[in-house]
Amino acid sequence: MGPLGNIAEAQEIKSSRITTYTVREGDTLSEIAAAFHISAATLIWANDIKRADTIKPGQVLVILPITGVQYIVKRGDTIGGIVKRFGGDDEEIIRINRLPADGTLVAGETILIPNGELRIAQNIPSAPLHNITTPSLGSQQEFLGYYLRPIIGGRKTQGLHGYNGVDLANVCGSMARASAPGTVIIARGSGWNGGYGRYIVIDHPNNTQTLYAHLGSVSVETGWHIAQGQQIGTTGSSGLSTGCHVHFEIRGAKNPF
Repeated sequence: MGPLGNIAEAQEIKSSRITTYTVREGDTLSEIAAAFHISAATLIWANDIKRADTIKPGQVLVILPITGVQYIVKRGDTIGGIVKRFGGDDEEIIRINRLPADGTLVAGETILIPNGELRIAQNIPSAPLHNITTPSLGSQQEFLGYYLRPIIGGRKTQGLHGYNGVDLANVCGSMARASAPGTVIIARGSGWNGGYGRYIVIDHPNNTQTLYAHLGSVSVETGWHIAQGQQIGTTGSSGLSTGCHVHFEIRGAKNPF
């Protein structure tokens, strides 16, 4: 998936879709980020890049459109206060924005708040911020009966949040299964991965994608063709997670769960 020729082809990729980009000779993080209309910080965050100069030709980067809020820091702001107003996680905000370990903020700088929600601050008109790649759920297609519940049994512990996702909990090690047939485009069996931990993205014939995050294990590989209901991993609590569950997103359609 994604442009394998040059950065210009990135303009054809829909901003809501997760894709990959193979680094070419001469590419820089800032150029790649600009082509996909995301920040370099998001690119670093989604690919567990430790230093901005470590990309090399042939490296495959995950282009993960961030869900959250972009905010311009005001005098007196603190990480704790921002989390209280918009949600998110203080350690995650420090990580993605490459802030000092103590979370010191500088007035006037722009920061990203992963999983932050604009509705929390609707009554604060002076706050300069905007949503980033938050889906318009009302305009999304509905494919009745197309998606299978990705776990058997268990329970829903959180309704729609983040990027059209729900949390479905079960005991650790329970089967996680493909919600619909398709091709695995991302299979990350280790790392922080932007807070998703171990996660899988499957591209489906109806031009949608499903994402399965915080897995305990991943049992498929990129490029595999998957049948509906096939086991793709197990439930876990990797990445930014508390408790064993699958964070299940549908990109491009309503989430029936």
